[in-house]
Amino acid sequence: MTYRNNEIEKSCVGLDARSLKIRTQIIRMLEASGRGHVGSALSLVEIIRVLYDDVLKYDAQDPKWPGRDRFVLSKGHGCLALYVLLSEKGFFPEEELWQVGQQAGLLGGHPEITVPGIEVSTGSLGHGLSFGIGFALNAKYEKSDHRVFTLIGDGESNEGSIWEAALSAGKHQLSNLTVIVDYNKNQSYGSTYDIQDLEPLADKWRAFGFGVTEVDGHDVAALQSTLAKIPLDPNKPSAIICHTVKGKGIDFVENNMDWHHKNRVSPEEIQSLLEALS
Repeated sequence: MTYRNNEIEKSCVGLDARSLKIRTQIIRMLEASGRGHVGSALSLVEIIRVLYDDVLKYDAQDPKWPGRDRFVLSKGHGCLALYVLLSEKGFFPEEELWQVGQQAGLLGGHPEITVPGIEVSTGSLGHGLSFGIGFALNAKYEKSDHRVFTLIGDGESNEGSIWEAALSAGKHQLSNLTVIVDYNKNQSYGSTYDIQDLEPLADKWRAFGFGVTEVDGHDVAALQSTLAKIPLDPNKPSAIICHTVKGKGIDFVENNMDWHHKNRVSPEEIQSLLEALS
């Protein structure tokens, strides 16, 4: 896949049965809650899937196991995808998915540390990377071999706190830290190119002292291969820029800012979403 600046491209990578199932679960959660960030959750499905299937060390029966890798979803509004994976892996029962956003339920519209498997509460954009750096620094201090992964958004990268944190990570040569950018080229009000152009994004991360690579964020095999190579440089933190499509998998949702967040979703819309995934 070719990535061109100033152009939003649809991924040519097809979705397998597992990716379609995860997306179906996300839509079922949307149906149960009546609201949620749809496009942002759909763009990061494959990233989170590969992390929990192939990369992260964790114990769902002992979520605070000291040897676990730490994962921080800094763009907390994409949490519907994370909730599906945490449920699949046994951190909490599947029934909790159908109570998202409800007072009696465990899960909210953004991740909270009261949920097993969630390391920090996120949703205030720009803060998650600083938490990740704290985890990585502590691991170095304690001479622990666990790793830290922080997934940030491209719209979130407008926040100055992201780049202040990046400077610190480069300074401390945190080779145990990996930053993953969900680069879907859209944010709540429109294209990242129009609102606050991030390009040249890879060069920015290199300038801040990171080892950098780019990958199609919907290509499971490419993600597996890329994440198997970290750290990209043994003396630097890693930045993986994942080129994704906001709303990936549902044609009328892809790159459609009307689906960034929905306050109300009708039964007819739910039916259309599910049919598009079938």
